[in-house]
Amino acid sequence: MSRIRAIHTDEAPAAIGPYSQAITAAGLLFSAGQIGLVPGTGELAGPDVESQARQVFANLAAVLGDAGLGFRDVVKTTVYLADMDEFGAVNTIYGEHFAEPYPARSTVAAAGLPKGARVEVDVIARIA
Repeated sequence: MSRIRAIHTDEAPAAIGPYSQAITAAGLLFSAGQIGLVPGTGELAGPDVESQARQVFANLAAVLGDAGLGFRDVVKTTVYLADMDEFGAVNTIYGEHFAEPYPARSTVAAAGLPKGARVEVDVIARIA
């Protein structure tokens, strides 16, 4: 039977609620949604979707790295956007982090994200 283990790294923002940065269970890692918060400050990386998206992926890299994983291990992502008109900008930054075979992905318009964020992303990754 697989144990459930919480992932926590100071290289990504601390949870702003009662949840873990990620959980590993049954050979998978499930991340919490990451927004573009700068670790240690609790502030968004910038007002624009590009700066926030870059910070989102830096945060996800830190969470994955703490579990000994990387973007190559991601099998599913969900992207939440405050404005679907910003899809192209986020998609470009997203593409800088993944290679074929790309993970499955859903993109959802979100009426409101924590702290007024423009983008949030969560991932599911396989543990080799």
